[in-house]
Amino acid sequence: MIPYGRQSISEDDIEAVVRSLRSDFLTCGPEVEAFEKEFAAFVGAKHAVAVCNATAALHLAMQVLGIEKGDRVVTSPNTFVASANAAAYVGATPDFSDIDPKSYNLDPVVLEKNWKPDTKAVVAVDYAGQPCNMPEIARVARSRGAYVIEDACHGTGGSFQADGRKWKLGGHPWADITTFSFHPVKTVTTGEGGILLTENDGWAATARLLRTHGITRNPSEFTGLSDSPSSSCSAISPSQSDIVVQSSAIRDQSSLAERGPWYYEMQELGYNFRITDLQCALGRSQLKRLPDFITRRQEIASCYNQAFSNLDWLKTPALAPWLLSPAENLISWHLYTVQIDFPRLVKTRTEVMQELREKGVGTQVLYIPVYLQPWYRRTYGYAPGKCPKAEEFYSRALSLPLFPAMNDADVQKVIRSVLALED
Repeated sequence: MIPYGRQSISEDDIEAVVRSLRSDFLTCGPEVEAFEKEFAAFVGAKHAVAVCNATAALHLAMQVLGIEKGDRVVTSPNTFVASANAAAYVGATPDFSDIDPKSYNLDPVVLEKNWKPDTKAVVAVDYAGQPCNMPEIARVARSRGAYVIEDACHGTGGSFQADGRKWKLGGHPWADITTFSFHPVKTVTTGEGGILLTENDGWAATARLLRTHGITRNPSEFTGLSDSPSSSCSAISPSQSDIVVQSSAIRDQSSLAERGPWYYEMQELGYNFRITDLQCALGRSQLKRLPDFITRRQEIASCYNQAFSNLDWLKTPALAPWLLSPAENLISWHLYTVQIDFPRLVKTRTEVMQELREKGVGTQVLYIPVYLQPWYRRTYGYAPGKCPKAEEFYSRALSLPLFPAMNDADVQKVIRSVLALED
């Protein structure tokens, strides 16, 4: 069975993890910091904060930007639920704007037309690895005082052209914060994992603090455990025994002021979003292979495009004109999602998926419009018809196998199996 996506693990990857296992650190060690620095350098960003998964990265993005109850966060309906869930985690209202039928990404024109004054942030999702029109999305959002978060979980290693130069996702000026995913089916993997990138020193520092329970061990950030020896937990007039206890406490105030090697302070209510050294060791090894991963993904996508170009019942992924030519060479191609006219084949999507599965070809449907999920309908009152283009895309979408470990025979097997659907 050829799955729709799968990791590629080499002997070098395995050896990197083994070296980490034999080291003194399994978590909170040097591999984490090294991975952050190497990933930031690869994309051209100032700060990178690695975390346990990309959902945590999105959650931290909301926190550090100060998004809260009363704020609205607009994202694409054509994404995994985490893109919107992160807004709900901080009490904001997740909302959705329709997609461009070419790129399957947020349509800046629709975004601007339907803008609501309480919108605090836009989460732009790079579906399948194709970059959103970030310059236009940033223009719409920033002119109205809103932040831009780029959910580039599909786009690791991808890029686009704007202002006369090439920009890598995560390293351009049109996003305030960018997040990436390292799930096994993504372009590179750490098993599970994610990362947050930003140019803002304060946001990066806050993300690091919140990543680890809100705890700091940096002496320059300490505020102390007690403001003065006179502080007390009780505002009631003390009894004689209380006075003895308080007097003893006052004498022991020096112990609260002592800051030995054990000392730490929890300064914010944070989370356990830490990533391990094992994961980051794998990530560092995978990062070296990323250019080859992308090249192979582009080769497979090109084979599919050529093989399916003349089918009147199947639409290959379109490329947004703003990307400029050769746009296909800028995309990391996490997914290869086609649109199929199932009624024309006189088959349901379930029947098509089963037929392909019987031929050894796995497929997936990515994604159900998020606002149609029961929790979103029940909580926010969303209903069918909110984003018609996203709903139309969903009704026809099917993702075919695409991952670097596919050999040419695998690719041809997928092509033959798809072409045989009309027989």
